[in-house]
Amino acid sequence: MYEDSAMAFTPLNALNAFIAVARRCSYAAAAKDLGVSTSALSQSVRQLETRLGVALLTRTSRSVALTDAGQRLLENAGPAVDQALESLKTARARRGEVTGRVRLSVPSVAVTLVLARLLPRFIARFPKVELDVRVEDRLVNVVTEGLDAGIRLVESIDRDMIHVRLSAPTRIVVVAAPSYLEARGAPLKPAELLQHDCICMRWASGGEPWAWELERARKTWRVPVRGPVTTNDFELMRVLAVAGVGLFYVLEPFVADELAAGSLRVVLEAFAPAVPGLFLYFPSGAQVSPALKAFVTVARELAAERDPAHLAVPRLRP
Repeated sequence: MYEDSAMAFTPLNALNAFIAVARRCSYAAAAKDLGVSTSALSQSVRQLETRLGVALLTRTSRSVALTDAGQRLLENAGPAVDQALESLKTARARRGEVTGRVRLSVPSVAVTLVLARLLPRFIARFPKVELDVRVEDRLVNVVTEGLDAGIRLVESIDRDMIHVRLSAPTRIVVVAAPSYLEARGAPLKPAELLQHDCICMRWASGGEPWAWELERARKTWRVPVRGPVTTNDFELMRVLAVAGVGLFYVLEPFVADELAAGSLRVVLEAFAPAVPGLFLYFPSGAQVSPALKAFVTVARELAAERDPAHLAVPRLRP
């Protein structure tokens, strides 16, 4: 824990203070993370702004927001500061011992499909590495949010990221419980979804529910479905679908057990879009830490065991 005296101005101290505030959008939360007073943290950031001659943060009585200059500084300096802090931890490790931290953003579907097997194996092999896993279904900029890597469907990942395959190609399917289909019937065309109760997904608070995308041959449909429940939690969606509340749009492996047991059935199967699968991703221009390299190694091993034919991942930069 830092003491207030440790916040005496130096560019690196002030830079670390700014990054903490920028990522948390809160002086109070950042001060708690760093173990200093809010006033000391604020003073350090103001001194950095004075040195640079630009405003980095816009402060109001209720919020903190980045200026354009602050956004550029966070994007450019954040990963380097993170790497420096991890290097200090690595310097204390014994020869050959992997230490440090891997900070991940993952969607809820990846918990069951990937992390349930990957994390226990990784922890057993690298017990000195700390894993910080944020389960969230919104799209995340791992660079600006101070994360090392993320897991997403490949179409949601920027092209300048390194991609590591974690699962085989699959489909996104529309499913429903037998009780729902008996009461309402099954849709036969994508447009008929508009006459059905659908369990809706919302990426961000206040945003519109996610439209369901279907395809057949070269034609695609993007249907703005509606229904009795909108949520950002896939596990809740699965529970509601099994209970017969409505139709559910989901990666097929996520409901494999329910499909095998007959508690859910696929509808509109001819229109199910194919997707390449889930991928681990991280910035291509970043220096990869030993902890992240170890995590990628275990992830590749597991992916190869599950589906060696589809394993195709780039080599990491040294």
